[in-house]
Amino acid sequence: MTFTLYPILYTFFIGFTDLAGAGNMSPHLLTTDKGGNKPLFDNFVAVLTNANFQKAFKNTVTIWTLNFIPQMAFALLFTAWFTDRRSKVKGQGLFKILFYMPNIITAATLAILFNVLFGYPKGAVNDILLGLAKTFGVKKDLLASDPNAWKLAISYDFNNNGTALKLIVAFVQFYQWYGYTMVNLIAGVIGISPEIFEAAEIDGANRVQTFFKVTLPCIRQILLFVLVTSLIGGLNMFDVPQLYAGEKKANGAVMTLNMFVRSQGLDNRYLYNKAAAASVVMFIVIVILSSILFYILRDKDEAKLKKLRKQELKALKKGM
Repeated sequence: MTFTLYPILYTFFIGFTDLAGAGNMSPHLLTTDKGGNKPLFDNFVAVLTNANFQKAFKNTVTIWTLNFIPQMAFALLFTAWFTDRRSKVKGQGLFKILFYMPNIITAATLAILFNVLFGYPKGAVNDILLGLAKTFGVKKDLLASDPNAWKLAISYDFNNNGTALKLIVAFVQFYQWYGYTMVNLIAGVIGISPEIFEAAEIDGANRVQTFFKVTLPCIRQILLFVLVTSLIGGLNMFDVPQLYAGEKKANGAVMTLNMFVRSQGLDNRYLYNKAAAASVVMFIVIVILSSILFYILRDKDEAKLKKLRKQELKALKKGM
């Protein structure tokens, strides 16, 4: 607890100080100056109005959304498939291992792999494009005159196109985490009493109705865990975009919030106060969004019971 709480509190403190520069270990709290101004929140204002921070925030939300939607869709689809009582899938263990395997592979390995796949002008994807172009006879005249020019004309530099770069990073994130999400959801479904599913079958519920009306409500807590952890992981995204492209590739197309924090604290800047302020902003955003998820996925029946109990207690107190 101490080793976790102290860095968080100290980060909050640094966000309100002038701590900047390598070797500066004496931070001073920002206070009111002689002119009557109150620069206590200057670091936060500077961060929020920083164009790179705004770009990093948009990039983070965009990449997270692009990988989160298919991640949840595939995880729910495979969960429904593997846990369906009416159709027993053969080789479930093998499929689960294959789907979960990308989560075991390190981010550095995945970054190198996809850099090879989408390399320019030579890469697996560009080699496929060249093969298709040859098969269908695209630009035969250019091929006859200059084969190298033809290759450059057909090849596409994915890593210098902002949209393509975002899609690739989002796909890598999806590929790495959908298996982990699936395993968590399957674990939640396994914990449901079989009698509930038997009752649904007796009542005539089909597979789709059983999944949406019985399975999902019963794994609400697991679903909440998956959503919150995905949210936290998405907003703290760093390793894949940093290792695959970096913060400057394609005009910072995949620069995330954590990459912005790193650039402020390191890269010969050593603006620890600005980096801490950006981290605090991230922390506040995560707390707010997590609270919204907790509210949306709360147990409404339990909340109604709590309200009724409070009303009964108030009535009893008034009666006494």
